[in-house]
Amino acid sequence: MEYVWATGLVLLNGVWLFLVVLGLPGNWLMVASTALVAWLHWDRGLFSIETLAILAALAAVGELLELGTALVGSKAGGGTGRGSLGALAGGFGGAILGTIFIPVPLLGSLVGACLGAGLGAWGLEIQDGLPSRRAVRSGVGAGVGRFFGTVLKLSLGVLIWLVAAVAAFWP
Repeated sequence: MEYVWATGLVLLNGVWLFLVVLGLPGNWLMVASTALVAWLHWDRGLFSIETLAILAALAAVGELLELGTALVGSKAGGGTGRGSLGALAGGFGGAILGTIFIPVPLLGSLVGACLGAGLGAWGLEIQDGLPSRRAVRSGVGAGVGRFFGTVLKLSLGVLIWLVAAVAAFWP
């Protein structure tokens, strides 16, 4: 029966991993799912506290990297704090729209998130009266930053998925 739970967890965590590309908290959902299975089967020793702590730490680092790279990208392009907020909001909305309008798995979401981050930063910078050239640089920086942040967060998500999968089958 433990193998059924382990297999279900690995499959569910695969779904959560896909959500990372959409800008959703897939890494945290993997941690929560793994913690729930650990709690339900604590007497069988399916997961240790150390394993759960490692998964949570990896998820936290992924969030910081994703957030930080979009903000740093916007700032490096000469943007303001408001442009950075536009990058965050635009990245989320763009990921959803990219998934719908570019129906290529993962690619549509990633392209949409990067374009959305860039357009969000650019739009709020223009609204605040920043010169056009500087607003464009902020938008490009935010888009590039979002790309690298998503790739880093997804890489950590794959690591979370692997650690949980290995621990589920070989406690």
